[in-house]
Amino acid sequence: MILDGRSAEAIEQAARTLRAAGLVAFPTETVYGLGADAANDAAVAGIFTAKGRPSDHPLIVHVSAGAGQAQAIEHFAQPLPDFARRLVEAFWPGPLTLIVTRQHGVARAAAGGQDTIGLRCPAHPVAQALLVACAAQGVAGLAGPSANRFGRVSPTTAQHVQGEFGDDLLILDGGPCAVGIESTIIDCSRGVPVLLRPGLITRARIEAACGERLRTRQDVGAPDPRASGTLEAHYAPSAKVRLMDAAAIRTALDLLGADARHIAVWSRAELKSRSSHLLQRRMPDDAAAAARLLFAVLREFDAQGVKLIWVETPPDEPAWEGVRDRLQRAAAAG
Repeated sequence: MILDGRSAEAIEQAARTLRAAGLVAFPTETVYGLGADAANDAAVAGIFTAKGRPSDHPLIVHVSAGAGQAQAIEHFAQPLPDFARRLVEAFWPGPLTLIVTRQHGVARAAAGGQDTIGLRCPAHPVAQALLVACAAQGVAGLAGPSANRFGRVSPTTAQHVQGEFGDDLLILDGGPCAVGIESTIIDCSRGVPVLLRPGLITRARIEAACGERLRTRQDVGAPDPRASGTLEAHYAPSAKVRLMDAAAIRTALDLLGADARHIAVWSRAELKSRSSHLLQRRMPDDAAAAARLLFAVLREFDAQGVKLIWVETPPDEPAWEGVRDRLQRAAAAG
């Protein structure tokens, strides 16, 4: 059931559903999330069941902006290190998740049983309205992984979510997501900032905001905490995704000629084919614009029944790191 997320009545209905341990899909600026009361382990179990997601694969908890934010952080997390607080001040609300040390006895299911938990403050006005309404009913934050079956392409519209879960799920419609790929994830639980998942916010901006060098998992000897969206194979459509440079795609299309069928191409380069059956979409030259379209394009190709999706490899530039990460994980699933 899709409801207009701009409606106060819809927000209140969704908040009541969440307070009663139900599930609600809601928009964020990154992708649509499948929400439950993060402090209610039984409600969170419903997310794992609905998605078919392993219960030890942690979820990100979404908290509100404004006056209630500090209280929500204290509810779920132990005191943040100074560099993490600087990141909160610089990028919240926004597409940044921080992995921090969890408060004892709170949100164990959402944390996948770990002593750490992921926190984010989304920028989408519908998400913020829902979080404020939930807080008024005693729900401090919402566990909210992407609203799709586990491992599949993330949804960026309410209709994508409905296609995944049908009409029984309450879905707040906030329009297409403005960012289009999931948040950057920084581990703040080991005394230094460690990049676990790239996103729209670049390394340089993170380092400038927190005043420290951003480490990689190779820089830190201890094992990473488990975090959302960090499996090698993820974000995968039904069709097999292949990353190729423009020259390789051009050569393959020339070899197939008019026989190219059940193939879709997403590229920045203009590529010609003699086949009338080939599906082609142009990838924007701007990384942010490409991120906004990425999951919608993969879903569109799947809906057309293609067997192969050939994607021109994104540039090896900082702005493209998040897009490149999602495409590499989608290709690994094939």
